[in-house]
Amino acid sequence: MRPSFLPTLASALLAVAAPSQAAEPVLIGMGTLSGAISDLSGLNYALESGIAANQLGGVGSALAWAGGNTFLALPDRGPNAAAWTDNAAFGATVDNTTSFVSRFHTLQLNLVATPGAALPYAVQTTLKATTLLSSPTALTYGATAPTLTGLVSSSTLTAGSTNYFSGRSDNFAAGLSTHPNNARLDPEGLRVSNDGKSVFVSDEYGPYVYQFDRATGQRIRSFGLPGSFAVSNPTPSVNTEIPGNTAGRVTNKGMEGLAISPDGKALFGFMQSPLLQDGGDGGRYNRIVKIDIATGDVSQFAFDNRINGKSYNSSELLALNDHELLVLERDGKGLGDGSPGSKAAVKQLIRVDLTGATEVSGIADLRTQPGAAIVGTRFLDIKAALNAAGIPDAMVPSKLEGIAFGEDVMLNGKTMHTLYLSNDNDFLGDVLPSGNATPVAYGNQFYVFAFEGGNLVQQGISAVPEPSSYALLVAGLGTLGFMARRRRG
Repeated sequence: MRPSFLPTLASALLAVAAPSQAAEPVLIGMGTLSGAISDLSGLNYALESGIAANQLGGVGSALAWAGGNTFLALPDRGPNAAAWTDNAAFGATVDNTTSFVSRFHTLQLNLVATPGAALPYAVQTTLKATTLLSSPTALTYGATAPTLTGLVSSSTLTAGSTNYFSGRSDNFAAGLSTHPNNARLDPEGLRVSNDGKSVFVSDEYGPYVYQFDRATGQRIRSFGLPGSFAVSNPTPSVNTEIPGNTAGRVTNKGMEGLAISPDGKALFGFMQSPLLQDGGDGGRYNRIVKIDIATGDVSQFAFDNRINGKSYNSSELLALNDHELLVLERDGKGLGDGSPGSKAAVKQLIRVDLTGATEVSGIADLRTQPGAAIVGTRFLDIKAALNAAGIPDAMVPSKLEGIAFGEDVMLNGKTMHTLYLSNDNDFLGDVLPSGNATPVAYGNQFYVFAFEGGNLVQQGISAVPEPSSYALLVAGLGTLGFMARRRRG
């Protein structure tokens, strides 16, 4: 059943925003989910950094609607914002990444009425399942084995062929960074297939785009990206990889965003920064790839990401319909930035239209043909909307990264669309010092907006029963333990 809002309060909110069909989305609810709790993976050992392998941490690198009030949430490569204390030398060589097993979480996000409150609804969050991502074929883990000890008692280990993806930056083979056998995965984008049975994940390391079985987490397909997106000299450390390459994705700024067309036939991927040959980090022209899911064919388009004379990182991509996309553009300032007095300046959604756009696969350097780039229009000023709700710039999350549409709702007699946003807190915990050293909440934040019109064509996702985390655990833990024994041997 679709929830309905309190008419009087909702009408007031819309009046404040604007009285027209073209009004920007209006904030209608907020919620949080603690990153300090354990997820439902069942992993019971400590990572190299000492953090528990089952700590929920940050889940907002991507957010995907799965029908109804069900959403899938994605942590990135795990904790790496703090230096290791036990092995500083090794930790530095792998940029303080750990053997965090890549995973996604199934959440229920319910809109609960809050009569008399500033916003008509609160977002009630419930963790329902955790699914680990794996490959049925062997993966390359690097010279030092991942930390997987203490998983279960030795008497329960059984032989198997499951290989789990890892967040540690040295888990790769020599050669182009896009080799699909590399175990390292920094997942940043997530979308659900229309039949509800699989998920698509984009990554920064390769960059990669993989398809996984939604119930088991096992990879079922790899989509090949052009070699021009890869770096030819990958290394575990940003300090050596950046000076060692002149072409391909920028280190730690690969395929950040992922969208799926409403008909489920195409994926759209977005690099966080322009490729090195297009100007690199801080460059102006960013590449969007369109992948035909049936054939794997890839086409490319260019986006002009300059706002008021400055270029910003692109954090997510969401399809309004088969030709219009929303791009999440942001600075790195605000809550969680870590620098004293940091205040958010730019957090917004830009609408881009691919209709008639130039296909740029044949353009080696987009700076030579700037006219090929699409110029977008603003869809939502996120920072301004959060400011209007009483959230100051210093408290706006620095890394808003997940966006998804949800179910339509009835608002004051009108059918309204919903838009959900989430943040990535980098596993930094639920409390951080603010600019004046006062502790502030910094868990997983969820913001819900309502809007009408907007040319939205909602994705048609079939309902699929969610697997229980216990069933996944029984199916997968034995083989995970076997991988640990094999790597140590």
